[in-house]
Amino acid sequence: MAFSDKVFWITGASSGIGEALSYELSSKGCSLILSARSADKLKQVKASCAFPDRVRILPLDLSDMDSLSAKVQQACNLFDRIDILVNNAGISQRSLIADTEMEVYQKLIRVNYLGTVALTKALLPHFINQQSGHFVTVTSLMGKFGSPLRSGYCGAKHALHGFFDVLRMEHEKDGIAVSLICPGFVQTDIAKNALTADGSPQNKQDTATSNGLSPERFARKMADAIEKKTWEKYIGGKETAGVYLKRFFPRLLHKLVLKSQVV
Repeated sequence: MAFSDKVFWITGASSGIGEALSYELSSKGCSLILSARSADKLKQVKASCAFPDRVRILPLDLSDMDSLSAKVQQACNLFDRIDILVNNAGISQRSLIADTEMEVYQKLIRVNYLGTVALTKALLPHFINQQSGHFVTVTSLMGKFGSPLRSGYCGAKHALHGFFDVLRMEHEKDGIAVSLICPGFVQTDIAKNALTADGSPQNKQDTATSNGLSPERFARKMADAIEKKTWEKYIGGKETAGVYLKRFFPRLLHKLVLKSQVV
């Protein structure tokens, strides 16, 4: 099957990386199911796609895990199949460990990790039955190494790597592929929406985020990695070097991160 014939289901599609990826894939002729909490924003994204007649919207909330099995059934009925699930929805954090309330950590784990796992598990039988499928999960460079003010976010993203590496091992025999996409700094509202110590949004942009890749450029690189079924793809600027420094020179990375402009 050609890449342009694939049916994609994208979570977090109402803004940022998910929105940009929707436009990129639509321009290639792919069929899309777009999900996020806001139906109104999803309708706006659909209207801006190259082929809106090949786009369906399906609002969902990852934190409502009890609803996800029904959402999977609805999604499968929209085009009679799903070829690729893009687990993109998530929320970030900007607060010190000593100040952060446990409820904030619980929300980060529930949305970024458990919600993603629940949706993946709910769709897994469909992929096994059709003996094909591709899970694409947007983690972060923070899933490979840490950074101040992001402890809960880093923890959840690290957990995704552990889960999806095992999923690849267990279901390669079923024709199922797994790709982990690790963004660096991208010009989205992720910093504005990041949770602070009491759970309220930060409501301001980070300098590093403002200077990151454009969502459009990121989406092109991400679509290429998906088409190639790349296992792990690090997409960003010089911050991607942190993955290799963590592996070979962890103490040097520690010093560099503490000196760098990460907010």
